[in-house]
Amino acid sequence: QVQLVESGGGLVQPGGSLRLSCAASDFTFRGYDMAWYRQAPGKQRALVARISSTAVTANYADSVKGRFTIFRDNAKNMMYLQMDNLKPDDTAVYYCNAFPGPVFTWGQGTQVTVSS
Repeated sequence: QVQLVESGGGLVQPGGSLRLSCAASDFTFRGYDMAWYRQAPGKQRALVARISSTAVTANYADSVKGRFTIFRDNAKNMMYLQMDNLKPDDTAVYYCNAFPGPVFTWGQGTQVTVSS
């Protein structure tokens, strides 16, 4: 059974940093483009960043460009999102999934709260 487990969220002050992790299991991780998505309160889930299967290319939503970095380790079936210079508007539950998604059942997500 495919599992996507997100972790690394928390409460951080504006301007702070967090690194999210996505642990994938029971599918050929290296064969899929992957992505981070987020859902803020009262809003639809939205694409944040995506990365190709071989990590050659990455794309970002305009709102996070220059602040977030997506990367992956295919040997470990892991994907990451380094988030720097966080803003209150980044507050959301963050999810990982294949791209274009969703391909797999959503995990539980990890809550990121940016607040002073």
